[in-house]
Amino acid sequence: MFRPRVALASLSGEADADWARAVTDHVGCAFLGGIALDEATREAARAMTDRDRSEFLPEDPIAFVDTQLGALADEPLQGAFNVRSATLGPVERAAAVCRDRGAVLELNAHCRQAEMCAAGAGETLLRDPDALARQVRTAADAGAAVSVKVRAEVDGVALPDLARRIEDAGADAVHVDAMDSEPVVADIADATDLFVIANNGVRGRRSAAEYFEYGADAVSVGRPSDDPEVLAAVREAADDWFSQEVTG
Repeated sequence: MFRPRVALASLSGEADADWARAVTDHVGCAFLGGIALDEATREAARAMTDRDRSEFLPEDPIAFVDTQLGALADEPLQGAFNVRSATLGPVERAAAVCRDRGAVLELNAHCRQAEMCAAGAGETLLRDPDALARQVRTAADAGAAVSVKVRAEVDGVALPDLARRIEDAGADAVHVDAMDSEPVVADIADATDLFVIANNGVRGRRSAAEYFEYGADAVSVGRPSDDPEVLAAVREAADDWFSQEVTG
């Protein structure tokens, strides 16, 4: 899906094209966003800003996705956009933009903020696999490559089963926030043929290599995504691991 096998994980209200362009030497993919697409999730995002959370709230979120991805058109990385929606229409429109820009649409089934969950988006989708599968199918039918961002350690959610469900619906990748349950990456990798991106605690060679040993196809960096030293170390680990895979 991308090389080097290092991605920038979306940071709400911070992860835009300028953020990605600053570190293109070290990564193969940048997940911009997240962004709320429909009225329910935009209202949730507005409420979250009242608690001093940073959120992207442009007047036209679909146009914002297009403009931001366009700003990466000449950069040597895979563009991607993390989106939150409780309805299918905006997902379809965002997917069409990603298709036309050669970018990945990432459906957010990860955000655990109460307002976003109450709107029917984010982590709520982990407990409603039918709704999540409908979003995946909508995006895939629009012609976009589809990733789904998920979170481990959610009561009642078996991520390997969920991964199989989204794969059947047309997803190409699953982006796993492993929390403190890193071996779940191996369970998901064993359960599906999805491209598995492992996230959480990636800070250097050792943490990246641990995820590769569990079967991750790539890793993503969150909060240290603006630290070139961290990204260089993670890229070195990824390059070393996958060069051994090719020559072994």
